[in-house]
Amino acid sequence: MTESTRADRFTAELAELKIPDPAAGHGALWLRTGVVLLVLGPVMALLAYLMSHNTSDALVQRDALIIALGGVALSIVGAALFLRYSLTGVLRYWMARQSYDLAQLADRLSGGAPREYGEVGVPQR
Repeated sequence: MTESTRADRFTAELAELKIPDPAAGHGALWLRTGVVLLVLGPVMALLAYLMSHNTSDALVQRDALIIALGGVALSIVGAALFLRYSLTGVLRYWMARQSYDLAQLADRLSGGAPREYGEVGVPQR
């Protein structure tokens, strides 16, 4: 029987729970996409503002208004993506830390020898 580390056992438990691996890179891609959209939205709105003030044609001004509203929508979508994927990492760490702390608390309350993280079973009396 080989001795496995806590990290190996934690990875095996994550696989059993079917939690997606954060190393897949999809989260980082969506986080960068959110940042790009968050920056692109105000740039589009500013360009539309300049476009509408450099003409007296009502049709061009209405087009600029639609472009500006599209920029606002891009900013909102970018902010939502950024918040969702930046909080994912923090909450994933928080969940792992909570489970570790609860296992330590259970060991302390049971009075038994401290177990390694991830061991299953109730101490026998």
